[in-house]
Amino acid sequence: MGSSRASVVSSFTIIKGALIEETFAVFRGWDFAASLEENLASMKAQNVIGAKSEHWLRDIAFVLRRRFDSEGRDRNLVELAQRGCPLELWRPLLLWHMTRDEFLFRDFLVQWLYEHFAQGTLRIRAQDLWPYLRALHDKGLVVEPWKESTLKRVSSELLRMAVDFGLMRGTVTREFASYHLPDESFLYLLHAMIELQPNAREVVHSSDWRMFLMDADDVERELFRLHQFRRVHYEVAGTLAQLDLPCASAADYAREMVA
Repeated sequence: MGSSRASVVSSFTIIKGALIEETFAVFRGWDFAASLEENLASMKAQNVIGAKSEHWLRDIAFVLRRRFDSEGRDRNLVELAQRGCPLELWRPLLLWHMTRDEFLFRDFLVQWLYEHFAQGTLRIRAQDLWPYLRALHDKGLVVEPWKESTLKRVSSELLRMAVDFGLMRGTVTREFASYHLPDESFLYLLHAMIELQPNAREVVHSSDWRMFLMDADDVERELFRLHQFRRVHYEVAGTLAQLDLPCASAADYAREMVA
């Protein structure tokens, strides 16, 4: 894979949407013996997503190429789709994996949407996002200020993506949904995060949980509940935390999820 896009703002990939079902369908037929370009060419030739035009197929291929590292960081996601992981468990994992390089969506969820959720905001409209999106230029993340037409499309799509991932509901005016991260998805994310940051306390306080409308207290409640059921071992003593997970790696747990 090329250089990381972890701080790159792309209006194009956001406008194309979450593409949950499309990504799932493509990954189910992924061939690890073939190259990325060969897999994308096969996807376009077979049209496994049922696209109505070649233009849309090209756009999907472009977004998948930009969002995912199927041979490395995102291989677990591909293998889970291939092994028949239920979509409701796979969807939150897709959200976490795609936001490793989809900076704008992650920043929107972690910095903007979660803050409004924590403040008790009841309803959100696309235009409410405009000051946040305009500020991206001030921060140097967007070279040229976006036109109003781009602001409208990006803000609308960011909210629609939040709906697609079950975080919000509604059409023109969005409201927060009653979201709960499934246990199996939560455990996978714990394994994935602990691989990147072996300090249990840091994992509990990771801003990544904000993408699922959770704070550190929510994470700890889930950990203590799963500890009760002996699915994890979690202990806290002052500022120290010990977390023992069922498997040695996220890849191992992914195999357990679909065993």
